[in-house]
Amino acid sequence: MMDETAKAMSFYADERGASRLYAYLAGFEKDPALRKRFAELARVEAVHMAFWRAFLLKRGITTTEPSWFSFAWARLLRRMLGTRRYLSLLEITEATAVDSYYDFLNLAVLEEAEKTNIARIIEDELGHEEELESQFNALPKDNVRDFVMGMNDGLVELLGAVTGLSAVYPTRPQIVGVNGLVVGLAGALSMAIGTWVSVRSQRQVNEGIRRKTDLLFSVAPRRAQAELARKLTESGMPADLTDEITGKLASNKEAMIGLLTEHTSVNEIRSALFTGAAYIIGLLFPVLPYFFARNSFTALILSVLFAGLALATVASIITLTAGSNAFRRKIREMVITGLGAAAASYAFGRLVQAVFGIHA
Repeated sequence: MMDETAKAMSFYADERGASRLYAYLAGFEKDPALRKRFAELARVEAVHMAFWRAFLLKRGITTTEPSWFSFAWARLLRRMLGTRRYLSLLEITEATAVDSYYDFLNLAVLEEAEKTNIARIIEDELGHEEELESQFNALPKDNVRDFVMGMNDGLVELLGAVTGLSAVYPTRPQIVGVNGLVVGLAGALSMAIGTWVSVRSQRQVNEGIRRKTDLLFSVAPRRAQAELARKLTESGMPADLTDEITGKLASNKEAMIGLLTEHTSVNEIRSALFTGAAYIIGLLFPVLPYFFARNSFTALILSVLFAGLALATVASIITLTAGSNAFRRKIREMVITGLGAAAASYAFGRLVQAVFGIHA
């Protein structure tokens, strides 16, 4: 059963912190247009905060001020990242707030007026998310997936490799480390090339489809119109709306081509660099301990610890990027699978050691 007051208190603290943060950004921003928008965002968040305060007071709960640490941390991040990059991070976290509000709206016992107000808050938060994304986005979001997946692959694959080698070379950690680096650098190159080929191939496919659609529109516009109608119908649009839309777009070549083809702005070179660099960063966590430890067992403990922390961090980034609030489930999933792969690799290494009689 949902603890309604605890969730409401959390919402109040979030809205209080957001209002304070936007007011701070408004006072700091030199651009008049941005300063005005930040002041408006602060006002809207203050309205949300007032609703949650009243919601709690109605249930006999007195609100408390949020921790000063959260605001201090937000200010530090703003200074480190700059206003635009920091707002890009806020855009990612807005989605998690929307999910939480929607769950509360559907699961909590609420009065009709409260449901109406919470629905309005959700609408406001969705608007904030969209505005932050469209006006302030400064992160290469197309490459967030490349970086996260590259780092995750580097972590899991190299953790498995060095764990297996630790069973074979229990007293030679440096050999394990060197072999891990060799395998890792080869893996990073392979990942980068694979990403480049994949993204480039997809781009070429999309460009080919666009050229064919352009040609079809030029020589047989009615057939192009029929193709658009088919695509809209397959998407679930009613037949009468499909006919109306295709009729209105019949003379708009670019609009029709845009609806019939998939557009991508992903740069294959940048994607490859992000993936390869992230893979190298990921491999460092499980490999580096082997260059400093006295034996492979000690290095293995440190490697598992560092890799587990890194996997938890990657899982948090994935959930934020995806707009999900399932932090614990994702962290548990990634850590268990990553460490499970390492355990299987260690068992295989011991098996190889026993079968072939390798000792070092």
